Amino acid sequence: MNPIWKFASFLLGIWILGVVYMTNNFHSASTVEETAKRKLDLVANELQLLREENDKLIRIIDEYKQGGDGEKSRLRLEESLNRARISVQSNPDREVLLRKVLNGAEELWYYIRANWRSDSGLVEHTGRQHRSLLADIHRLRSLDEQWRLSETRELQRIVEQRIHYLQNPADCRSARKLLCDLNKGCGYGCQLHHVVYCMIVAYATERTLILQSQGWRYSSGGWEKVFLPLSDSCTSTYGEAPVPWDSSMGTSQAAVVLLPIIDSLSPRPDYLPLAVPEDLSERLRRVHGNPAVWWVGQMAAYLSRPQPWLKSFLDETVEKMHFARPIVGVHVRRTDKVGLEASFHDISEYMVHVAEYYDFINRTQPLTVRRVFLASDDPQVFTDAQRRYPDYVFLSDEQASKSASLNTRYSDESLRGVILDIHLLSLTDFLVCTFSSQVCRVAYELMQTLHADASWRFRSLDDVYYFGGQQAHNMRAIEAHWPERDSEFPFSVGDQIGIAGNHWDGYSKGINRRVGKEGLFPSYKTVDDVRIARMPTYAEADRS
Repeated sequence: MNPIWKFASFLLGIWILGVVYMTNNFHSASTVEETAKRKLDLVANELQLLREENDKLIRIIDEYKQGGDGEKSRLRLEESLNRARISVQSNPDREVLLRKVLNGAEELWYYIRANWRSDSGLVEHTGRQHRSLLADIHRLRSLDEQWRLSETRELQRIVEQRIHYLQNPADCRSARKLLCDLNKGCGYGCQLHHVVYCMIVAYATERTLILQSQGWRYSSGGWEKVFLPLSDSCTSTYGEAPVPWDSSMGTSQAAVVLLPIIDSLSPRPDYLPLAVPEDLSERLRRVHGNPAVWWVGQMAAYLSRPQPWLKSFLDETVEKMHFARPIVGVHVRRTDKVGLEASFHDISEYMVHVAEYYDFINRTQPLTVRRVFLASDDPQVFTDAQRRYPDYVFLSDEQASKSASLNTRYSDESLRGVILDIHLLSLTDFLVCTFSSQVCRVAYELMQTLHADASWRFRSLDDVYYFGGQQAHNMRAIEAHWPERDSEFPFSVGDQIGIAGNHWDGYSKGINRRVGKEGLFPSYKTVDDVRIARMPTYAEADRS
């Protein structure tokens, strides 16, 4: 382990010094270069902390060497390594720092690519160095991947156990219930998110969720015709008249409460997305890059557990399609979204990021096939991609694309198609899409349940991740900033910055909530301010 750490850290340090030297020579008088150098210096400082961690491990090895051979020395080394591993795993700063270095490298690349377009040679060279840096960072992260995977699986088990406990009360008739009407007037992704919202409110208020889904616009048989029931034993309100939601619903003893759509909820409780449960928050912040997405993903996965016929359909399609790794998922939304909720994006805009991902993983594993799963509601996109990118193997479900057209969207066939697209997109190694699309966001959420930390496995061509009707998405300043342009605003360390969007050029748009100033800010100077809400801890479920 230690030689790898030492070698990887050395490579990262050399890369940073090389790029600083290169940029000093090419752009010594440029404001753009000075900003980039500051970003590189920040990354260098962070990597110095990683090297210090590595030095501690090296000293343990030296102690072993000085102790000579024998069972006593071996046991002393084993004990020291175990102490070191426990120390590393129980220290949230180390995991957070690794992700911060990764995010800083990405934001630096966005900045260079956007601001130095005229110097194609420099951008190409820096791109290669960027991919080399990413490969080394992920090698460092992989050293603790087993622990990370074990931790997320345990957290997932806890959440599943609590939901099952909530949804299967000992006495259904006397249990407090939350009634959720499925037929929200929107598409499948939006409706799934509506049920996720209902499940989160049910969890936070300790009410068994009853889903009213008969006559569902996608399937007249209701949710349970497609997905497993939310409960094995409690699916009825027993004729109790529901009480409309009001401010007391968190503590009300009303037998059945009717939940409105999230946009109409008032007052808005603090446990709505992007909040995570307080009792799980520290473990989540340590192990995952976006705890809010992880939390939503657990709910979405539980709610969309397929009926046996649907599971067979999904598994058989995967086999017939010869779906294999590595593979990048691309979702191109057209038809009714373009011009209303999202801008038109040519297939080339997606493929830039596909190529970058494959160039990146080519540094860590040999590549024989560059495979892409392409999902779209426009069948022409697949034909266009095949013609323009002959070096890639494209997989797609043509029938799903056809059934997604506006005149057949609300049908059993269309429902199978969109569920299949989301399922396959979530199975990919990397996702390129527009987060303005609910389908894309659902796939990204479900992806979190299949990896220890899949928060980095995406590129969005427009929005940052969001949950419709969410509370404000805030960042926290980790470095002070003074504006370099009129369009920017100042902030101090610790300031809360409300983010409206990432421009994917090194800057984001937002507001300094302390002083009320709006504008652009350097993305790398902030980190996500994770929302934490006090929710039930379900001690009885954890003991069962």
